[in-house]
Amino acid sequence: MSDKRTGRRPRFERKAEKVTRSLEELFQVFYDAKVSEGVSKRTLETYRENFRFLCDFLDRIQLPHDVSHVDAELLRRYQSWMLTAKLRFDGHEHKSDKEKTVGLSPVTVNTRTKNLRTMFRFLRTEGLIEVDPWEHVRKVEEPESEIKVLTVEQLQKLLQAPNQRSYAGFRDFVLMYVLIDGFMRINEAVSLQIGDIDFDLEMVSLRAEVTKTKRSRMVPLQRSTMKLLKELINESEEFGSDYVFLTNYGEPLTANQFRHRLKEHAKQAGLSIRVHPHLFRHTSATIFLEEGGEVRHLAKILGHADLRMVMRYTHLSNKSIKSQHERFSPLNAVAGKLEKDRKILR
Repeated sequence: MSDKRTGRRPRFERKAEKVTRSLEELFQVFYDAKVSEGVSKRTLETYRENFRFLCDFLDRIQLPHDVSHVDAELLRRYQSWMLTAKLRFDGHEHKSDKEKTVGLSPVTVNTRTKNLRTMFRFLRTEGLIEVDPWEHVRKVEEPESEIKVLTVEQLQKLLQAPNQRSYAGFRDFVLMYVLIDGFMRINEAVSLQIGDIDFDLEMVSLRAEVTKTKRSRMVPLQRSTMKLLKELINESEEFGSDYVFLTNYGEPLTANQFRHRLKEHAKQAGLSIRVHPHLFRHTSATIFLEEGGEVRHLAKILGHADLRMVMRYTHLSNKSIKSQHERFSPLNAVAGKLEKDRKILR
């Protein structure tokens, strides 16, 4: 029978054409997803900055921005380049040539690659790439370093540095007071609005959209700090702004603007150490514990849900450890009984 029966439906195989997408296209998918999740603007800026950092490296070694070129070998090479060849503070106009040394610290390298790891893990989960190239790339080992803190004397010198007869100087003075008293991150502090302050309860509400953890929290402040805040708000009343900390032109003060100002104040105060806003948070947390504050209460003020975070975050001075050891050493109980027995024998 030469004619074949009807009704057959031969299946034609589809040959899938693998479409290679550029890194920029894949990053945009990741970026849009994070926007839809409500990630803060600052975090989004960090994603973009660290992605651009990788692209700059690809340009340097003359590789196209194609995801097919990104494998574990390339990423290890990228980490090595940052550790040994990348210029610190490259492109920062406010940094001196002396500060622009070659090679980033292990902590900085891990910070730069953290967002990239998140991005490629997302792309793998979404099925946009077959393999996560970061899966077998280890983080750079970080040497355990002691958290630096300011002494009480250094804090006093810093507070005396701003010229309080000028608006900007008084504003900086009040902001330092808030950072010391409220244990805040600088971005939380400069985002303070007048409506966030309860002068009756002497509490400040940090809105979820301005905190690093994306959770709101209440922070107590001393009466003296509240008085300074009220005075600053009255000073800037003519600007009609909702924000507490403003520039001379009535615009919200940025974290970077204050970092630059703080550097000048530290220089004027004669401090030789590098002073940055987060140093206030470290210092306040340390002093809080040294003065007998509870770890759980500190965690609440700092905005940490995990007590282990507080223990890692807070550096206790040798002076505090020595004092605690003298008070609570088991030898106190043991030796005390021995001393009594020895006196009886004598």
